[in-house]
Amino acid sequence: GGAKMAAGSGPGARELFAEGLLQFLRPAVRQLDRHVHSVRESQVELREHIDSLATGEPKPGGHPCPPSAWGAQGGLTQTPSPELCRINEDQKVALDLDPYVKKLLNARRRVVLVNNILQNAQVR
Repeated sequence: GGAKMAAGSGPGARELFAEGLLQFLRPAVRQLDRHVHSVRESQVELREHIDSLATGEPKPGGHPCPPSAWGAQGGLTQTPSPELCRINEDQKVALDLDPYVKKLLNARRRVVLVNNILQNAQVR
């Protein structure tokens, strides 16, 4: 035995409330899903752009960067992209590109992490 249910709180009313709540939330969830999808697409584009800057393949005919731009001690594991080397050539002072390539690769790692988080959230 238990207390009598208040008017309008039976199983039918709960189902009606749940359906109303779903109808109310569904557009917001769809919009959020579209935004997450668009952010994921832009994250992929950003990652590809970072890849092309950090590790772009040299075109036939040699690399525009002298080995001195690959790190002060030659310790750079990634060859700077031709695009970065052209930017470096345009500067008045030659720069060691190693720290910048490392920053790009670190940014790429964070982009991949954010993309994984977004993907997991969207799957849920």
